[in-house]
Amino acid sequence: MEQQLQWVTSTRRMLHQIPELGFSLFKTSQTVKEIMESLGYQVESVASTGWIAFKQGELNEAIAFRADMDALPVSETTNVEFASQHPGKMHACGHDGHMTMLLGLAKRLAAKSTKYSVVFIFQPAEEGPGGAKIIVDSGLFGRYDIKAIFGIHLYPGLPEGVFGLCEGPMMAQNGEFDITIQGKSAHGAQPHLGSDAILVQAALIQGLHSIISRNLNPLDSAVITVGTIHGGEARNIIAHSVSLCGTIRAFNENVYSMLKQRIHTLTEGCAASYGASISTLIKDYYPPVVNDPKLVQLASSVLKEHEYSHIQPLMISEDFSFYQQAVRGCFVLLGTGSEEKGYIHPLHSSNFNFDEAVLLKGIDFFENILISFGE
Repeated sequence: MEQQLQWVTSTRRMLHQIPELGFSLFKTSQTVKEIMESLGYQVESVASTGWIAFKQGELNEAIAFRADMDALPVSETTNVEFASQHPGKMHACGHDGHMTMLLGLAKRLAAKSTKYSVVFIFQPAEEGPGGAKIIVDSGLFGRYDIKAIFGIHLYPGLPEGVFGLCEGPMMAQNGEFDITIQGKSAHGAQPHLGSDAILVQAALIQGLHSIISRNLNPLDSAVITVGTIHGGEARNIIAHSVSLCGTIRAFNENVYSMLKQRIHTLTEGCAASYGASISTLIKDYYPPVVNDPKLVQLASSVLKEHEYSHIQPLMISEDFSFYQQAVRGCFVLLGTGSEEKGYIHPLHSSNFNFDEAVLLKGIDFFENILISFGE
């Protein structure tokens, strides 16, 4: 156990020092490749800087395990000895730990025989624009007979070492909107000669929030958030242009589609009512993460009762959902929170950190899933 802990600690800290963004994971990718090859695996390049490795089992039917690899554009403030060596970049979302768990699983299985074959997926660009979709579109699930996929995300909102399980919808579908209002400028003393873009945006924002309270079934869950507003040139000039942007999220794809439709209807109505022109762009990002109930039951069966809790769905998003559109899957959280150790900072914080010992629980979980699958 001590040797395993030393290995996961040194591996995680090595990866933590070289955070990279998106698909530009050149040092990270090379490090993962070298470790996998040193364990005897052949790796296949995917999605530019990602890797796929395959372990043949007694059966051709395979179980896939995925780890994301990319970091965030965050300047680290932890002051730890193994802090980021890349200014303005940090593993603030635990992906260094995710890679370490999957590498640890590969290390454990290297000299073992398994009933099911195993597909290891090291994926770039989870934080955007969605490396999972590119991997799915590459035909991975056609080349291998993958029966299920599993993933873990470290999560400081749960006590250290406790798994968070959720059947059905677990994380939201998400998208972003950009709205530009074009009115007509005039002197502030003569508003009747212009078309006030600020007044239009005020009405529009009220309308956007009314979608949740008046168009959505109260038993459903969704969010519309306006995050930025930019407009106006001077205190005594009627603004001719205002832009605003925000996010939409829902657990149900039909609800998400309704939100988009209502936003377009609302902007068209505001434009007509106020004599302005409004352009609306909505970008879809990730589908909802929806866990297969039987796989969640399997996950709970390989854990002791005190090692997991059933959690409420979260409005955050994850591109693990693209894999679940190709095959049934189960995504779980692994708690890293510890007030005693000072691990209290949320994901994406410049102070986020965790005790590497928790990664051994993740490796155990993956291995036990593989052993128990199909029983």
